[in-house]
Amino acid sequence: MTGFSNLRRAVVVLGALGALSVTVPAFAQQPEVRLGFLGSITGPIAQLVPPIVRSSQLAVEQINAQGGILGGRRLNVIVADDQCNAQGANDGASKLVNVDQVTAIVGALCSGATIAAANSVAIPNGVVMISPASTSPAITGLQDRDLVFRVAPSDAYQGQVMAKYVIDKGIRRVALTWINNDYGRGFSGAFRAAYERLGGTITAGEAHEPNQASYRSTLATLSRERPEALVLLAYAGGTGLTLIRQSLEGGFFNRFIGGDGMRDDVLIREIGAQNLNILITQPVSLPGNTSLETFNRDFAAVQGNPASIFVAQGYDSTFLLALAIQRAGSTDRAAISRALRQVTAAGGEPIGPGEWRKAVEALAAGRAIKYAGASGSIDFDENGDVPGVIAEFTIQNNSFTQGARLRAP
Repeated sequence: MTGFSNLRRAVVVLGALGALSVTVPAFAQQPEVRLGFLGSITGPIAQLVPPIVRSSQLAVEQINAQGGILGGRRLNVIVADDQCNAQGANDGASKLVNVDQVTAIVGALCSGATIAAANSVAIPNGVVMISPASTSPAITGLQDRDLVFRVAPSDAYQGQVMAKYVIDKGIRRVALTWINNDYGRGFSGAFRAAYERLGGTITAGEAHEPNQASYRSTLATLSRERPEALVLLAYAGGTGLTLIRQSLEGGFFNRFIGGDGMRDDVLIREIGAQNLNILITQPVSLPGNTSLETFNRDFAAVQGNPASIFVAQGYDSTFLLALAIQRAGSTDRAAISRALRQVTAAGGEPIGPGEWRKAVEALAAGRAIKYAGASGSIDFDENGDVPGVIAEFTIQNNSFTQGARLRAP
């Protein structure tokens, strides 16, 4: 966050989202425990962020309603805007860590923001981060001292799944463009390698920069060899909308394929569902996940939309950090990373969304616990990554609708 105007904007966003109606217990006369939420309150994914923030708030409200953290202290989440770019992420993370003195950070959401905040602020200060949505393969290789985790699968996997999906759809020749940032570069590289290995042809591939008024020359180059579709790896609220609009206006492309960054209702509002022929891939939870069912019920009860992208992950990231703090027994930053792995290790007593009191009682009795995530199985590997499930999304009845679960080649 770069100033008080952004702070006020974040507060307004949070206030507009509403609050959970609960009876809050009296809290011990101790300082509150603070978590940071580093997210793109402004920028190309801003329309996707309020529900994710709300899901994080829901976890905090449930914890406070069930007695608070560390013997009755209030848990609070402080929001900072990273603007979905490196400088904004550095400013926002620095404020959270050095001014607000947060114990750990939920976020960031954009991959480049997560990498920048981790390298410049979180890792040097020993602060754990859990991202609900950052998917760049570059995050896997960070020299992070076991401080950077995520609950969304890497695009190293999603790129392979998307490639097989496109081939299975009978689409053998595509053009490829990607936003020139960590998200776009990592996703496009994974997709290209897998697609070509499966026999597909990339007729042309080109990165594009944000904030350009026109991409018509890029689109003309990409469409020259008459590919069957344009694979567009970007954010719909940023370059994605402009590229699709100019593709349709100029007759360059009429069929599109995108990843999770393109699943944004702004496309439907601005382009019209009847004009959109687009296939989307996105991480999802497995059906039959009772933790997801519980979260969906609780989130809907506070006027949240469970179908919003990455809301289950936003909730899980927050609840996990709180469990790690409780397991560590303090706000000591150095202890939280170890505790985080302990509350996700196999063999512990299952703890689902909203089961805060059950978790506190189990830990107080010396029993091991394992959080059963709303977003799916949270089994961190040595890099802080999780396995994932990818599904297709298409537009039906004027909205994005989840279809079949997809597999890697």
